[in-house]
Amino acid sequence: MHSVLALAAPVQTRAFLWAAALACVAVCAPTAAARAAETLPKSPDEIKNAEATTEAEMKPYTEVLANAEVSFDMVPIPGGKFLMGSPETEAGRNEDEGPQHEVEIAPFWMGKCEVTWDEYEVWTFAIDIQRRELAKVEPTEHEKRADAVTRPTKPYTDMTFGMGKEGYPAICMTQLAARAYCDWLTAKTGRYYRLPTEAEWEYACRAGTKTAYSFGDDPAELDEYAWSFDNCEDAYHKVGLKKPNPWGLHDMHGNVAEWVLDQYIPDYYAQFAGKVSKNDWAIPTKIYPLAVRGGSWDDDPPALRSAARRGSNKDWKQQDPQLPQSIWYFTDALFLGFRVVRPLVPPSAEEQAKVWNAGVRE
Repeated sequence: MHSVLALAAPVQTRAFLWAAALACVAVCAPTAAARAAETLPKSPDEIKNAEATTEAEMKPYTEVLANAEVSFDMVPIPGGKFLMGSPETEAGRNEDEGPQHEVEIAPFWMGKCEVTWDEYEVWTFAIDIQRRELAKVEPTEHEKRADAVTRPTKPYTDMTFGMGKEGYPAICMTQLAARAYCDWLTAKTGRYYRLPTEAEWEYACRAGTKTAYSFGDDPAELDEYAWSFDNCEDAYHKVGLKKPNPWGLHDMHGNVAEWVLDQYIPDYYAQFAGKVSKNDWAIPTKIYPLAVRGGSWDDDPPALRSAARRGSNKDWKQQDPQLPQSIWYFTDALFLGFRVVRPLVPPSAEEQAKVWNAGVRE
């Protein structure tokens, strides 16, 4: 990875940022919230194509965040088996990508694109709550549950670092923050969302392919599918501008690297040699390192391969001046975001809790 942007944005107080957010809501919210109250769905049953009982019934759908005028697309991912990891002959391969082993994956939906600031800040700044209050709209039962989910402290600086906000991927969050967002999203929509496991992420990235990238082995073609250090102009870009992979997912290679649920364990695959894994994931037991996939705008082509892995690092908070340092933000991870998945068969409440509270606090 190349050097990321320095913490160049002027430090702003939390009060200033919160006041700015409130000012924005005050200007645009009354009309928007009133319109949202009339048109946005009040229950999960009202989202077209969002429900299915079998894989054959799964269709793409658009999730809508009520009282926020924000939506995002979900793409169905078929179940199946795949060979996880990379062959020893693959250019740019690292030792932590082997041995290759077969993994069986159940069907799920995955975010067509990475989670954007538009979506993420509905949660972080409680924009939906403020719009409801301004429009005098009563919360739904789903929203009441969502309102009770813990939200992060307000950022002390511009977490976009001047690279763009509307339509751009949200960045700089810890895995804890990404998981908490999924918790909130689940409560708000009535549909179970979470981070993908490492196996689900690679399965979706490959989209049925066995090559280094979902489009083949030649990194010269990467420019058509990904933002990397070679073409990014030292910043991330709006989601969905590059060609999708064969299953319709954008930016799986590059733009921002993406959180997954797992602890990063370099030799984790060794235990599955000669076996078929059932999407086993390494439940985190410590803060560092946690697993990140996909490579980013700040990476060279080898780091964007489907099998490439990396772990989080405490240095990603190096410029955080707070004591104690935030459990919600990474000041030095301008390359890091996430996307959500939704399994066709939701787990039990106990299993959901295991995902929300996976043994680490950041």
